[in-house]
Parts: sequence; C-alpha cells; structure tokens
Amino acid sequence: MKIVSYNVNGIRAALKKGFIEWLQSADPDVICLQEIKAQEEQLELSVFEDAGYAYNYWYSAQKKGYSGVAILSKTKPDHIEYGTGIATMDFEGRNLRADFGDLSIMSMYLPSGTNMARLDFKLNYMAEVQEYFNELRMKRPNLVVLGDYNICHEAIDIHNPVGLKNVSGFLPVEREWIGNLIQSGFIDSFRYFNDEPDNYTWWSYRANARNNNKGWRLDYAMVADSLKERLKRAVILSEARHSDHCPILVEIT
Repeated sequence: MKIVSYNVNGIRAALKKGFIEWLQSADPDVICLQEIKAQEEQLELSVFEDAGYAYNYWYSAQKKGYSGVAILSKTKPDHIEYGTGIATMDFEGRNLRADFGDLSIMSMYLPSGTNMARLDFKLNYMAEVQEYFNELRMKRPNLVVLGDYNICHEAIDIHNPVGLKNVSGFLPVEREWIGNLIQSGFIDSFRYFNDEPDNYTWWSYRANARNNNKGWRLDYAMVADSLKERLKRAVILSEARHSDHCPILVEIT
C-alpha cells in the first residue's frame, strides 16, 4: 500500500493550483490531508471521485476555514473513526483514522504553538494523544500516524538549529515528546531509510525560503514497530508545490 500525507494549507486553494492532476500522477492508494480549511459541504466531492478516490472522508474543525483533516482512498476502509473521543482536541478536527484489514492509517494535524496560549494547548494535546495512542495500539497494533506534527525532532531536521532553538516547533519539550513517541513503539519511517541533512517538508513563504531550502521537517509517517518488516520505502515529495508544505510518502507491503 502506497500512502501519502500532505498538509495542503487549504484544499480549495490547492485544487486551484493543480492538486488533482498531481494526485493522479502520484497515484497513492491512500492520501491523508491536513489543514483542509473547509467543511465537506463546501467541496465538490466528484472531483476526488473522478480522480479515483471514491471513498473520501472529511473531519473538519467546528470553526470554518480552520484546521481539519481528511482521508481519500481508492478502496473502501473497513472502519472510519472520526476524532479521538477527547473533547479538548476533537472540536478542531485533528484526527481521522481508516482501518484496512489489520492496518490502521491516521491523518493527524498536531497544533502549532504560535503563542503561549496555543503552546499550552499544543503541549496538552501532545500528552493526551500519546496516551490515546498507547491505548489504541492495544486494539489496533499496526498503526501508521501520518501528518503535520509541527515539530522538528533533531538538529538535522531544521535549517538553523541554533538560531531557532527557542522557537515553537523546535523547543526541547517538543523534541523530547517526538523522541518519547518513537520510544513508545514507532518508527520515523523517513529516517529509517534516509539519514541525510537538508530534507525538509515545510518552508516559510518569506525570504524565498523554499528556493533556498531554508526549511523544517514537520511532516512524518510514524509507523508502529510491528510493521517494521513490511516497510518498503519512505520519501519526501518535494517537487509538489500546492502548499507551504510538501507531501511525504510511505510504502508498506
């Protein structure tokens, strides 16, 4: 199964930039979207169905034009789980899971910490979602959590680790959480295959950051340890330019 994750920074904006044509070319079996910034009723779903994704599921934030995640699939999942059941996070539409046989695929959009209030919200989310994963994996051990984590794990994952060490997204407490998530039984699939620097998934729109590759690796496909032998490849699809993020891909046999 070929799985893609993409923070589209507004699905309606991405559609105007050739998203559907790119999707058909990339041809994943499943694509997880984050930051869709739309309600399902605001979308013409036939464009996704015509592209081969007859099964599309949308979990929007209560606040219009904000946050939200989606999963588009060529085949029908056995089960779709909207949210986590944790009220403090579900109103922002940040977690959507699709089960295919023994494999569970989650699209997750972890909050950013743009100010102190949102950083507190982010840290609370991180604590609660880790506990949620621990419980979920007792029932669904073969879990893949793809999405925008809004955190760089190591210095190799950010273009200026010294200058940005006190910025949310690279704070010690955030980096430690990513490390603890991996220690709890997940594989950072990209780093499993690639230990090279200068591989990023998000660039500021300012100062020509993308063309200069002054980026951050914020997007991950975290794969449960139980799937290690089924991991085939994991790559960053940096050529796609429908957003300030680029997609990532993981392939599981």
